[in-house]
Amino acid sequence: MLAETNPLLAPWSAPHGLPPFEALRAAHFGPALAAAMTEHRAELAAVAAAPGVPGFEDTVATFDRSGARLRCILAVFQCLTASATSPELQAVQRELAAPLAAHLNAVYTDQALFARIDALHRERDALGLDPQSLRMLERLHLDFARAGAQLDPPARERNGRIAEELAQLTTRFAQHVLHDESTWLLPLRGEADLAGLPASLREAARRAGAERGHDGPALTLSRGLVVSFLEFSERRDLREQVWRAWVGRGEHPGESDNREVARSILRLRREQAALHGHACHADHVLSDTMAGSRAAVAGLLDEVWPRALRSLGHERALLHEAMRRAGVDPQATPLEPWDWRYWAERVRREHFAVDDAEVRPYFALERVVEAAFDCAGRLFGLRFVPCASAPVYHPDVRAYEVREADGRLLGLFLQDNFARATKRSGAWMSALRWQHRNGPDGSASLPVILNNNNFARGAEDAPTLLSLDEARTLFHEFGHGLHGLLSDVRFERLSGTQVLRDFVELPSQIFEHWIEQDEVLERHARHWQTGAPIPRALVQRLQEARRFGQGYETVRYVASALTDMAVHSLPDAEPPADLCAWEDELLRAHGLPPEAGLNHRLVHFQHLFAGGYAAGYYVYLWAEVLDADGFEAFVEAGSPFAPEVAGRLRRHVYASGNSVDPTQAYRSFRGRDATVQPLLAQRGLLEPA
Repeated sequence: MLAETNPLLAPWSAPHGLPPFEALRAAHFGPALAAAMTEHRAELAAVAAAPGVPGFEDTVATFDRSGARLRCILAVFQCLTASATSPELQAVQRELAAPLAAHLNAVYTDQALFARIDALHRERDALGLDPQSLRMLERLHLDFARAGAQLDPPARERNGRIAEELAQLTTRFAQHVLHDESTWLLPLRGEADLAGLPASLREAARRAGAERGHDGPALTLSRGLVVSFLEFSERRDLREQVWRAWVGRGEHPGESDNREVARSILRLRREQAALHGHACHADHVLSDTMAGSRAAVAGLLDEVWPRALRSLGHERALLHEAMRRAGVDPQATPLEPWDWRYWAERVRREHFAVDDAEVRPYFALERVVEAAFDCAGRLFGLRFVPCASAPVYHPDVRAYEVREADGRLLGLFLQDNFARATKRSGAWMSALRWQHRNGPDGSASLPVILNNNNFARGAEDAPTLLSLDEARTLFHEFGHGLHGLLSDVRFERLSGTQVLRDFVELPSQIFEHWIEQDEVLERHARHWQTGAPIPRALVQRLQEARRFGQGYETVRYVASALTDMAVHSLPDAEPPADLCAWEDELLRAHGLPPEAGLNHRLVHFQHLFAGGYAAGYYVYLWAEVLDADGFEAFVEAGSPFAPEVAGRLRRHVYASGNSVDPTQAYRSFRGRDATVQPLLAQRGLLEPA
């Protein structure tokens, strides 16, 4: 397809340089990406063949500019396959996985290119580079080294084939999970099936059923629906069905079985690590992180795990008390994973007088979005202006121009909040375009940042009402979004969230703190019908109840992090024959109470097998050490909007991207290294284990 017939290859004339989403078809992507890869190879060939001694501008800066069209088209493709996919798009995704991986491998193992970069790297201290340019050279050299540029030819060739196979397998893994999530449906027939469900959840189930073509309320495997049903449903048999469907994604024999897919991924990762001289995949990954080693990760997890188990034991005793008061004998009817959330909700109501159904009316989705925008304004001077002229890929998407306090355009923000059958589960931030100032003739590129959530849609004549946890999720992803929007660097490679994996969650997790600040709640947490602010007494009860459930959540999270680290630390070339049985045995050995369950099981753990967090799920806890300690700076300053602290947070955390070593970036913000005590206090784990 030529530019005349392929809108991806024609100039994008929509506002803010957005793609013509309405004109795009699955068939456009294969030819467009092939043309863009050819163009990229030609650009790089010119860099490699440049005469004379390599210089920073004609090598590193030019390399950073190359492939711009490819990155733009690929960002659109990845956006659609994650948020608005179709069988046709999925077929193209499978077809392109290997060619795209082969292209990237060819780029980062090109010996002529690497020779120029390596020559500059050897002389880097004598080049007189500014700090950001030096950081760019060092990161680019490491990118090539980690891609295999320094391997001998046979190892380099094998490394490339592994990269192609992994791209195909991780694509298949994600599509299998989406298949299970999009095809499962549990009709709720009659009042007996709806027993215990609040009105908002009943309406969400009705909307979910209608979207799947079912006449009546139904449950899908949208996380919001699953968690809410497990909290409120009085039907223990249905709770079990829902729980088993949720944890069984990717495990059932048939076309979406991920057990052998995961084993193949693990086998290839182990081989790839060996090619790079590492004993296991975890060592390979951690060699380029803040943690640096398995021992450092284990030190953090081992600090938290026994404390979390003790806290879980206290919570379990409260659940048993609630069961007895309700006439249920915990000995005769032991707690199961599908029971925990139900009885925990009873404890919240009985001990803390907190009922999720009482809280939700104060967290209408539109109000929570306004709260996030307001906090960004009070902290960083930003304004979010609706932009109806911006083309979007789905009617659910809302577009906003992001402007500085002086009116200067900073970027574009797209927010897509609702669950759909064509959208993968979870919540994430991505970019259609990254900020940088390294365009032709030094021109700047304004970022286009996306947030995706998966909230269950409310009634047609009422807003979508969020739980407090869902409101935190929106703030979390918005924090990632701010990391992309506030980026202020020269090079695209160093922009926004393209930082070390165990630093990337700091900007998102620290922003969660603002949704629970008194003055934010008083201003934005208002009843969707009456407009009345959330009662102060309810806020106090929420704060008192905040630590209840932290043992449960921490145990489930750390169990998943331990599993991730263990499976990627296996030294054997062949993974366990039965991955699910191995996982169960591992967690029994660690003392995981079976009634707690897991956040993720390996066969549907997309963070690990389709999302870039392999041997890295620990990073949420690592970043929480930073975010808990970091927010203390505002506490010490006496205000959650202290201008001087907010200025340092923007300058050293949100704006610096990967232009500064993350340890130094945090020290520049906080004035010292982080300590673990605020994290333990935040989770109620300070009591000695």
